[in-house]
Amino acid sequence: MSQHTDASQAAKTPIALTIAGSDSGGGAGVQADLKAFSALGVYGASVLTAITAQNTVTVSAVHEVPADIVGAQITAVLGDLDVDSIKIGMLFSVPIINVVAECLDAFKGTVILDPVMIAKSGDALLQADAVEAMKTHMLPRADLLTPNLPEAAGLLGMAEAQDLTQAQAQGAALLDLGPRAVLMKGGHSAGDICTDLLISDENGARRTDHFEAPRVPTHNTHGTGCTYSASIAAYVARGITLPEATQAAHTYLQGAIGAADTLQIGSGHGPVHHFYQSWQDVHS
Repeated sequence: MSQHTDASQAAKTPIALTIAGSDSGGGAGVQADLKAFSALGVYGASVLTAITAQNTVTVSAVHEVPADIVGAQITAVLGDLDVDSIKIGMLFSVPIINVVAECLDAFKGTVILDPVMIAKSGDALLQADAVEAMKTHMLPRADLLTPNLPEAAGLLGMAEAQDLTQAQAQGAALLDLGPRAVLMKGGHSAGDICTDLLISDENGARRTDHFEAPRVPTHNTHGTGCTYSASIAAYVARGITLPEATQAAHTYLQGAIGAADTLQIGSGHGPVHHFYQSWQDVHS
């Protein structure tokens, strides 16, 4: 049997695409997404929307990739690769949001939208005039929206949720804007237990799933949001349903945060350890 025939009969390789900004420090953005994809056994492709000069302390510069080049990247990838899921992160501007939404019109796979608005350092990663475009053009296209509490408040023009009741109400309000499900991430909340809420409609009834974990006492949480949404996309690409993928990604992320202090990266908010499951023998 020829090598070509063997390849054609092999099981399909799961593929996930990240559309996001580049983090020169390697802890967030496209770099974090590709690490998460690889750690979870998924082939990763990427589309850059912006280039950031960034480290564990600050974002010192942002260069927006021209919208036509963003579109060309998406067209090139989807025109050749059989992509199962797409994770969308930093979009930055109205022209980029518009071209990404247009390019996704024919995509039939799962779209995970992480509405990146502010970096861990506090620097803005979404222009102020792009918030409405995000709500109008991207939220209705998302199978899952994954905001943290400040991002949810920013999208809704409300004060940040202070408890689970408020978080659930804001998640429901975001669900009404068009995504098929909303994951309200509780990392910015107070308390020793971090609770994420997955809010969706099931058979006409509103459903809320809770994902809880003890809060890990570490400053090395750079890229947690990127990693979370990317790992959900990876599990979906492997054929796991969205609720199960969210649970699996939650477990993976907790392990990556728990192992973050075994890395010594930078002097600020260091990254989580994407490869904690496979680097044990290397550094033992």
